[in-house]
Amino acid sequence: MGRWNRRDFLKTTCCSAAAGFAAASFSRFGLVNALAQTATDYKALVCVFLFGGNDSNNMIIPYDSAGYNAYKSARGGLALAQGSLLPVTPPSIGSPFAFHPRFTGMQLLFNSKNLAVLANVGTLLQPTTASQFQKGSAPLPMNLFSHSDQEAQMQTAILDRVADTGWAGRTADKIQSIYGGTFPIIISLAGTNIFCEGVVAQAIQSNGNPTQLLNGFGGGTDSNARLAALQSLLTFDTGLSLIQAASTTTGNAIQNGQALAAALATGTPLATQFPKNSYFASQLQQVAKIIQVRAALGLQRQIFFVSMGGFDTHTGQLPQQDSLFNDLNTSLSAFYQATVEMGVASSVTTFSLSDFGRTYSPNSDGTDHAWGSHHLVMGGAVKGGDFYGTFPTLAVNGPDDATGQGRWVPTTSIDQYAATLASWFGVAATDLPTIFPNLANFTTPTLGIMG
Repeated sequence: MGRWNRRDFLKTTCCSAAAGFAAASFSRFGLVNALAQTATDYKALVCVFLFGGNDSNNMIIPYDSAGYNAYKSARGGLALAQGSLLPVTPPSIGSPFAFHPRFTGMQLLFNSKNLAVLANVGTLLQPTTASQFQKGSAPLPMNLFSHSDQEAQMQTAILDRVADTGWAGRTADKIQSIYGGTFPIIISLAGTNIFCEGVVAQAIQSNGNPTQLLNGFGGGTDSNARLAALQSLLTFDTGLSLIQAASTTTGNAIQNGQALAAALATGTPLATQFPKNSYFASQLQQVAKIIQVRAALGLQRQIFFVSMGGFDTHTGQLPQQDSLFNDLNTSLSAFYQATVEMGVASSVTTFSLSDFGRTYSPNSDGTDHAWGSHHLVMGGAVKGGDFYGTFPTLAVNGPDDATGQGRWVPTTSIDQYAATLASWFGVAATDLPTIFPNLANFTTPTLGIMG
């Protein structure tokens, strides 16, 4: 068994009982409303985590003749037909690239300058070359190419040990007292995760519905009586500080669910239509509804975590990725349109993360775990219509290939990527190194993506 600490105990005690709740009761809700601001400086970050390791080599593809022919030769049976691709021209590169055929909405957002591509991002302790990797002359992230380790490291930006907090949680620790009210500023719609864990700031971590009460407490006279009894029990002073802390956390969670439900009841239906029968779209739709009632919650800053699974494409990659990218494209397009409808498109920045990229060389009809990957950043504040970072040389055994299979050594670190977003969000430059411990090793701490 791994380490067991107070946070683990509280999480186990409370999240299983109250996952999906928030942090203020009906009585506190009146106070929250009293504290509500017009939120003229409102900002939200929405993290889209693609679990399994997204093969971004088939998300962003060279479109010029020489680049596409090299891609087609290297990718073999995984190469997409050039005529099916959706071309874009990033001015910083000067040669055309293209999106996956399912990314029609992303192409439109890129061309309208509301979407940017950040190339070849990954976990890096310091700038590293393929030659240094091969010689073992540079420090490397712990357990490189491992799903669980790299998922955690992309969410924490702590690469040399098991982390207790995520970079969103640490960002909230710095921001909450300045921009937040009494309600948690972090909400996960995709279950519990390390991304949301801070030291001080509270987070709401739910499986899609952060207002859902405990099983057996869904409304009606009997369930309301049971809920009242539970809340009374949680107020008992046991004299044991750890148990009392757990009871307080559970009580606050129950109260939070009620407060959020009350706030959401003040919202109005959005005209934007989200895709049906998509769990990912339903998460983003819930995020939009919560953003709509931000003033009732008294918040000027919010961080959301949503996710999609299925990107571990060792086999059957083309049909799997076609379905996944269709869902990703239509859901993100709808979410952006919802932010336009609400008048907050320039205040909401949505960005992708994933475990790692995948090899350029195919493994039959799939790909293996790799390292650097390309990511999407979407929103009205994004300096869109361009690529940022350094695009790798797409050649097996080329200068950016770590292992001879097309595993790109990242040229931009997760620290730089996340620090760019945190800086836009309002974190002071002097606080960035305390959130992102490897940032000092890079000469360019932020990347100029945000307006």
